[in-house]
Amino acid sequence: MRDLIADMLIQIKNAEKEGMQECILKGSSSQLKEVLSVLNKEGYIGEFELIDDGRGGLIKLNLIGKINKTGAIKPRFSAKISDFEKFEKRYLPAKNFGILIISTIKGIMTHEQAKKAGIGGQLIAYIY
Repeated sequence: MRDLIADMLIQIKNAEKEGMQECILKGSSSQLKEVLSVLNKEGYIGEFELIDDGRGGLIKLNLIGKINKTGAIKPRFSAKISDFEKFEKRYLPAKNFGILIISTIKGIMTHEQAKKAGIGGQLIAYIY
């Protein structure tokens, strides 16, 4: 089994290190698309488009050079609202610098949005 989100984040991080302007990701899923839209809304990546190649799909992604580090969180810890600060200290370098991506019952969102909504969820990834 492959972890599509971890593979995607590694490909994005490597492409950013190389200074590439775009990246093509193999495989697509609804969860992957939601994570990419969160990254797009937060300003870490540019626009992305889905390409149907008949073998699982491709995603063409525009990079804007704002990513320092990113990674998947494994195992997928469950987090209550009160636990967010503990995980921020563990995965992010400073307070209010970077985001944790969380899967909640209302969809995939950042930890700040989950705090405002008053819901917890499972940690998926971090990025700064």
